This record gives sequence, structure tokens and C-alpha cells, in this order.
Amino acid sequence: MSLLIVVAVIGLLAKKQVGALPGAGIASGTSVNGSVPVVNPQQQSQQLQKHVKRSVEDAMKQARPEVEDK
Repeated sequence: MSLLIVVAVIGLLAKKQVGALPGAGIASGTSVNGSVPVVNPQQQSQQLQKHVKRSVEDAMKQARPEVEDK
């Protein structure tokens, strides 16, 4: 379970880094007119925590495959 959480956090951080690179297209968080909304670090941290929590909860809801012992 902890491995799943680590992979989710690393994936989110990698996605943020790729979006921050110049020439990577439209960065996440930009609006249609090109202005970037101001988000303080505390709000960003809370959003990330909520996203990871939802990801973990969704993973816990998935049915585990049944293993047949032979």
C-alpha cells in the first residue's frame, strides 16, 4: 500500500515538473485567455493531498483478483 502512495506522489511531481518546462505546451493551471491564476503554496499543498487521498481511496475500492490455489 505504501508503495502505491509513493508511486502516486512521484507521478504527480513528475507531471508538475514536465508542465513547468518551457515549450511544454500550455502549463497546467492556465486559463483560456492565458492568465495564470495565483495559488499560494498552502492551497496547492491541500489540493495535492486531496488528490492523493482520492487516488488511494479509488485504489482501495478496486476489487482484488481472485487467486486459485492448485
